[in-house]
Amino acid sequence: MKSQKSLNPFLASALLAAVSAKDYTNNEDGSITTGQGITAKGEYYDRINGGEWTRTENLIPTEGLAHILNVALGTTPKPASYHLALFSAAAQPAANWTAASFASTASEIVSMTEGYSAATRPTWTPANTATNSIDNMAAVAKVTMKTASSLTVQGAAMLTNSSKGSTAGALISASKYAAPRVFQDGDTYEIGYRISLTV
Repeated sequence: MKSQKSLNPFLASALLAAVSAKDYTNNEDGSITTGQGITAKGEYYDRINGGEWTRTENLIPTEGLAHILNVALGTTPKPASYHLALFSAAAQPAANWTAASFASTASEIVSMTEGYSAATRPTWTPANTATNSIDNMAAVAKVTMKTASSLTVQGAAMLTNSSKGSTAGALISASKYAAPRVFQDGDTYEIGYRISLTV
């Protein structure tokens, strides 16, 4: 088994070069591995009404990989914040998904009456890390669901823009749940996200 190490500038540069050259493989678990053996992987954690956490692996699309690397080592300014979105389409995320296509392709849930009560996508608030992973598990995003009967959520995503349904910014990751989440009015929904880079 490969050892896990903190990401250093050399590895990040190698990952950026591999993404630019399209020298990587999309793995079945949603992660990607470059020709140099660097793996980028993310995972969502979610729970309803304080119940048990469920873990789902994600896909980090090409746009997300490029954004992460360009912010870390390139000249792209870091956005003010990152945001989580929910979607209702039974669509499997693909490497070519982007922020421009996400809302329509995945049927992002944008309603405040048949969706969640917040006017914007909830903010992902991570804690700084000294390891190869970063997440928001110490301060997970939380929304209150609103529906006249029931509401089905098929998956979640992370984007750089806070506006529901926005096509601006970058899509960092997306995940279709193995089983849909079905909500009743007033249910609370907590969402965590972790991303890891290993070699």
